[in-house]
Amino acid sequence: MHDFDYLEPTTLHEVCQLMAQWGDEARVMAGGTALMLALRQRLTSPQRIVSVARVPELRGIHVAADQSLSIGAFTTHSEVAQSSHIQQHYPMLSRMASQVANWQVRNQGTIGGNLCYADPATDPPGCLLALGAEVVLQGLGKQRVLPMAEFLVDYYETALEADEVLVAIRLPAPQPHALGSYMRHLKTPADHRPLVNVSITSVQSGAAIDALCLVVGASTPFPVRVQSTNALLAQQPTATLIQSVAQTAAEEIDVLSDSRASADYRREVVRVLVERALSAHFNLSCM
Repeated sequence: MHDFDYLEPTTLHEVCQLMAQWGDEARVMAGGTALMLALRQRLTSPQRIVSVARVPELRGIHVAADQSLSIGAFTTHSEVAQSSHIQQHYPMLSRMASQVANWQVRNQGTIGGNLCYADPATDPPGCLLALGAEVVLQGLGKQRVLPMAEFLVDYYETALEADEVLVAIRLPAPQPHALGSYMRHLKTPADHRPLVNVSITSVQSGAAIDALCLVVGASTPFPVRVQSTNALLAQQPTATLIQSVAQTAAEEIDVLSDSRASADYRREVVRVLVERALSAHFNLSCM
């Protein structure tokens, strides 16, 4: 690990100023679980580390008057998992956060840092995309709000501009009759990074499905919402229909091929996991 200057601004404006001033020579650090590993492996060599640990605007879980939720970017995965409000109103998010990496990472790593690092093989992005989340980005004299799908641009790449900081993640108010599910597949029981994950949200009135979102992540450069689930709308799901949807979902996505798994293997795991996740979501048995 090479020498660098360690900076600790105390306001959001200071962070934006420093990032605008130093550009690619600086990196923002939140929990540091991913950045410190990248520094040790010399995957990145910034001249300055800008810590946001002392910036109060990035902390806290807040419920707005319209019952929408705002999660500060410096909120740890453990805080998300253990929040009583999230457990009650966004149980899918709480369950997902409780599975991130290991307990050391969950206690130190932050949800904002996770999103900004944009590692494709991680848990939060797909879950947040399925929940309709959006991100609040603060720059010098400007603020932007982006849907999660526009924030996650590519493999280890986000829409953050040079002077911008991720401030918070916003979730819409919970809907009546809404249901959420999260399922992941690990290459080995000792692995901390999912090979594939599937996030599902739905709204039902009676037997018919009024709204359905299925997101596949970890096996793709960034989480993607699959379109084949439209076949399930406005009807009662069956095991045969779910099997067909899972097959189409696996065929329509652009999967990764790397040292962890080939594209063909990942595509097959996607098919199986989508079928299992949809079957569990709708309380059906896999064929």
